Amino acid sequence: MDLLLILTYSAICIVVFKVFKIKLTKWTVPTAVLGGIILIGTLIMLMNYNHPYTEVAREYYITTPIIPTVKGRVIEVPVQPDQPVKRGDVLFRLDPEPFQLEIDALSARLDAAEKDLLRTESLIKKGSISQRTADQSRALVDELRAKISDAKYNLGQTEVRAPADGHVTQLTLRPGMMAMPINLNPAMTFIHDDDRFFVGWFRQNSLLRIQPEDEAEIALDAMPGQVFKAKVVKFVTALGQGQLQPSATIHSFNPRELPGRVAVVLDITDPAFDEYRNSLPAGLYGQAALYSQHFSHVSVMRKILLRMSGWMNYVFPFH
Repeated sequence: MDLLLILTYSAICIVVFKVFKIKLTKWTVPTAVLGGIILIGTLIMLMNYNHPYTEVAREYYITTPIIPTVKGRVIEVPVQPDQPVKRGDVLFRLDPEPFQLEIDALSARLDAAEKDLLRTESLIKKGSISQRTADQSRALVDELRAKISDAKYNLGQTEVRAPADGHVTQLTLRPGMMAMPINLNPAMTFIHDDDRFFVGWFRQNSLLRIQPEDEAEIALDAMPGQVFKAKVVKFVTALGQGQLQPSATIHSFNPRELPGRVAVVLDITDPAFDEYRNSLPAGLYGQAALYSQHFSHVSVMRKILLRMSGWMNYVFPFH
């Protein structure tokens, strides 16, 4: 941004010297340079102080690792990669036969236990057996009923469903594979349609004049030449570089540790972005500018520079 201002001022000086035929002397050249330093320096200070800019803005989104509750062999994967699914749609199915066999075996044992309990209660009335024997029979019946309920729950978990509206990307799960209830090895990653938001990473001294609901603009690398209106939602109230966790190591000063930037959550309010929102990949990268209510006339310069930065995405492969 600073370079663009310097180049613009240099171009204006060249035009002025040419048009008005000003000679290059020991007075005119230093005057132009000194004037440029004062003018550009003042403008940059006012602009950065009241209308900060960041070259690092990104869209973030929520993902859920899909991990089955039970272990089993995959028999069907009806979902397609990058195709929208609704909450509750089946993502994949595990072989239900082992779980059904367990239910059948437990049901047979329960049937026998219930019959045995009836005989036991009849013998108690005759005084042939003790009450303890009857209590053991009742406990066995209750235990088997609980196991059957648990087995039926496991059977229901052989159909793994979408936790929300969204889609699955990079789908590699195939029938015949084993799905395991292990956190380190999810079967697939589910991307939520909701909870997508933009964050601009601003220097800590850039937020002295900015408040929630202030205007903002975002230029995206994926859409060169276009700038979308946005607004400030909130500031994230903590920097990751300053966090501490319980440890036996005493915290010490690290001169190589970066100061960190403040995360500012932005919401794109421009209706023109709605037609692109679902067609663009999640995780977009770009640049952002915030506009405070102070020195609003200086914001025009920031808007021009942001648009110039957006047009430069056509030419320069910065990222």
